[in-house]
Amino acid sequence: MDFSDIILVLDSSVRLAVPLLFAALAGLYSERSGVVDIGLEGKLLGAAFAAAAAAAVTGSAWIGLGAGIVVSISMAMIHAFASVNMRGNQIISGVALNFLALGVTVVLAEAWFRRGGNTPNLSGDQRFGSIDLPFAAEAQANIPFVGEIYAQLISGHNILVYLAFLAVPITAYVMFHTRFGLRVRAVGENPTALDTAGMSVGWLRYQAIFVTGILCGAGGAYLSTAQGASFTDNMTAGRGFIALAALIFAKWRPWQAMFTCLLFGFLSAMQIRLQGVEFPLIGEVPVQAIQALPYILTVILLAGFVGRAIPPKSIGQPYVKER
Repeated sequence: MDFSDIILVLDSSVRLAVPLLFAALAGLYSERSGVVDIGLEGKLLGAAFAAAAAAAVTGSAWIGLGAGIVVSISMAMIHAFASVNMRGNQIISGVALNFLALGVTVVLAEAWFRRGGNTPNLSGDQRFGSIDLPFAAEAQANIPFVGEIYAQLISGHNILVYLAFLAVPITAYVMFHTRFGLRVRAVGENPTALDTAGMSVGWLRYQAIFVTGILCGAGGAYLSTAQGASFTDNMTAGRGFIALAALIFAKWRPWQAMFTCLLFGFLSAMQIRLQGVEFPLIGEVPVQAIQALPYILTVILLAGFVGRAIPPKSIGQPYVKER
């Protein structure tokens, strides 16, 4: 590959990493507060459908984004009620949300649009378009290498891509340099201590899960109104589970989660380019093996270079107030 090909692969890596990054940061808030969130996949899927449906009906991608966030928050609150108020099994609650989203989205899409479980194709203002940063064209024409990186890799993405990467330093600051972040981390480690200090464990967990809903909503909307141009059946394709794995491998830290998501995005971009390529000695590899490559290599790399991930001490444990 020449330099231009490398830039194209890296550009694809960034775009493919965005929904994973939104979901991983979403899971970070929930799990740091002590609530397991297997339901990231379901919230992404529900938000993707709501965003595409709302954008198709109203003609506005921004209204679609709002609809996706509202649906995702609603699903997050169901999970919060089951986990915090009812003290139910958090894994079962998350799995139930995944199955609910998988079935309801297809049923509603078929009932509303009659397109085999899909929404109409989006175009124009119904999608988030790319943004050209200042002087991108001039930089590419006049500055070798650096200009191409600025014009093609940094510039030219839609607003949700920039928001996803902006959310990383914001999350790092909130989680490790604010009172709210300190309390969220504390409630995931020792909720009894916070309760003794007069703070509401349930309310803190609700706040964290609410933020989870916002971020998952943005990630789902990106899939159907920015990266894609419609909603299709099961279009998340396991991204919520991959994001959860990335979060665990990153040891529940935002910057490490970003790099892990970028790694998976890079491997996904490479598998697209490798399909149909003739390899020395072995010839053309079956497309199914190439498509499995990102998952296989991600597990190998992360298992080999990441140490033991220690979760928050109270994660998955419903809190019962001591009398």
